[in-house]
Amino acid sequence: MAQTRKTIAWIVGASSGIGAALALELARHDWRVALSGRRTEFLEEVHKRLPDPALGLVLPLDVLRLDTFEEAAERLWRAWGPPDVVFLNAGIYEPLRDLRIDPEEFRRVWEVNYMGVVNGLAVLVPRMAQAVEIRRRQIFVTASLAGFRGLPQAEAYGPTKAALINLAEALRGRLEQQGVEIRVIAPGFVATPMTARNRFPMPFLISAEDAARRIRLALDGHRFLVAFPRPMSLIVRSLRFFPDRLYFALLRRLGAGVRSSPPSR
Repeated sequence: MAQTRKTIAWIVGASSGIGAALALELARHDWRVALSGRRTEFLEEVHKRLPDPALGLVLPLDVLRLDTFEEAAERLWRAWGPPDVVFLNAGIYEPLRDLRIDPEEFRRVWEVNYMGVVNGLAVLVPRMAQAVEIRRRQIFVTASLAGFRGLPQAEAYGPTKAALINLAEALRGRLEQQGVEIRVIAPGFVATPMTARNRFPMPFLISAEDAARRIRLALDGHRFLVAFPRPMSLIVRSLRFFPDRLYFALLRRLGAGVRSSPPSR
C-alpha cells in the first residue's frame, strides 16, 4: 500500500519567535516543515528540536534576494514536492523613539517586511498555481494588529503591516481563481525576541507557542484574517471606525505618545 503523503509547510522566518514555534507545533502533528531564514545556525537549532529530524528541511535564504528564494523553492520542490501551506513570516521591528526619523532605518524595515513578502510571492504564485496535485494551497502573510491604525513608535513598522494587509486583500480574489488562498495572520503582543525590546507592559501578551497553536487551528478554516488574541484584536480593529478627532484624543489621554509601542510579532 502506498504511503500517505504528509502535509508540507514552508515557513519563511522560522529561526525564532512565532516561526520557530509554528515549526515545532506542526511537526508535533506530523507535518513536514521546511525551515527558511538568513541565520542557518538558528534554523539548524530549530531542526534539532523537531520530534523527528526527517520531518524537517533547512532551506536558508535572504528575503531581500529573489535568487535565494528561487533556489530554496527549487530545492523544496525537488526534495518533497509543492508545499500545502507557505508562511511568509520574516520581519523586523524598529521602534521610533524620540522622533529620530532615520530614512535608512525606515527603508530597511520596508525592504524586509514588505518587499521580502513581495519577493516570496513572485516565486510562489506561479508555482503554487501549477501545483494541481494538492487539493488546497494556502499562502499566509504575517502582518500585525499594528497595521490597522497608526500607533506611536510604529511609524516604521506599522505602515509595512498595513501595506501587507492591503496587498493580500487585493490579491485574494485573483489568486482564488488560480486555486490559491492568500490569508493574513495579524497577531497582537507575542512574547518573542522582537517584543522583548519593548519597555512597557504589553496587554494580552501571549506566548509564541500559544500563537502557533492558534495558527494551526485556523488552517482548516477559510477566514481571510487570522487575528489574535481576540480581546486585543477587537480593540485595535475597532479603532478604524473612530473619528480622527476622537482617536487622537484617546491616544493623548492614554499618554501613548512616547511611552507605548504597537502590537507586534
